[in-house]
Amino acid sequence: MHSHGHHGHGHDHSHRHDHDGNDHHRDHSHKQGSGHGHHSHSHSHGGHHHHHGAARDGNKKGLAIALVITAGVMLLEFVGGLVTNSLALLSDSGHMLSDAGALALSLVAIWFATRPATANKTYGFHRFEILAALFNGVALFVIAGFIVWEAIRRFDQPPEVSGIGMLLIATIGLLANLASAWALMRKGDVENNVNLRSAYLHVLGDALGSVGAIVAGILMAVFGWYLADPIVSVLVSVLILKSAWGIISHTVHILMEGAPSGVRRAEVTDALLAIDGVRDVHDLHIWTITSGFDSLSCHLRIDDHLDSQDVLRQAIRTVELQFGIEHVTIQVETARIDHGKTCK
Repeated sequence: MHSHGHHGHGHDHSHRHDHDGNDHHRDHSHKQGSGHGHHSHSHSHGGHHHHHGAARDGNKKGLAIALVITAGVMLLEFVGGLVTNSLALLSDSGHMLSDAGALALSLVAIWFATRPATANKTYGFHRFEILAALFNGVALFVIAGFIVWEAIRRFDQPPEVSGIGMLLIATIGLLANLASAWALMRKGDVENNVNLRSAYLHVLGDALGSVGAIVAGILMAVFGWYLADPIVSVLVSVLILKSAWGIISHTVHILMEGAPSGVRRAEVTDALLAIDGVRDVHDLHIWTITSGFDSLSCHLRIDDHLDSQDVLRQAIRTVELQFGIEHVTIQVETARIDHGKTCK
């Protein structure tokens, strides 16, 4: 992407964060050559990690609380499902097993993401959070599919289920799931962190499973309608599949270097072209490293007489203020280095 060997090119590097999420700054700049800067290239890593440290601590606490609650209720529902012969309870305990694994994986992913960058992993291990979210989404899909398959088998001859026992255990499960969801929402960043959101959806899926089991338990205890057990199991599974698909599609979009939601390439191009003296924007790429860590790179062609560093500062500020992207790499060029036709 970089063209070197041109007369009088200037590099302006400004780094303002570290991959450990520590709250300190490191600024350095150097210039090479002379002239008015035919080729200028800047990295601006904004202070997005300053708030990431606090957010990550909150995410850890929320996940840890939810993990302890989930593991305890999973054992209760599994034993209860065996005793009462309820597929709804067993399926919910199976889903909670996946939840416990998902919560544990999300915790590991957060720890991994704090590790510093290495010579081989120049972005650090931020993507591990995205991989964990993808794995959680796939796990939800598999579990929901298994529940549907087992429920279909039970439609012909629904077995007798102890409705009262199932009702009591499912109620405890629902309260525990709501407590886990509250811990994640209260302590963590469920809205913006896809890793935490995948764990949160696991817990919400469990809550739905518990609600379904309660409804089925009432129908069986009052009316003796044992078909309610597999029917409720299928309905809950469909809701779980919908959530799982949302997580899978989002994580695959990130892994495929898709543009962040809410950032339109055409709008970024227009904003950069609006800077005085910018004649062309090419080789524009916008992608996400992990939740809350968006990146942008592009080439700007400017008028020969302009101060490239001044244009560079305006471009960095424009991208940060208008689109919230703080990890920016911009290469500024004059007409002498016009390679817009080959770099799209």
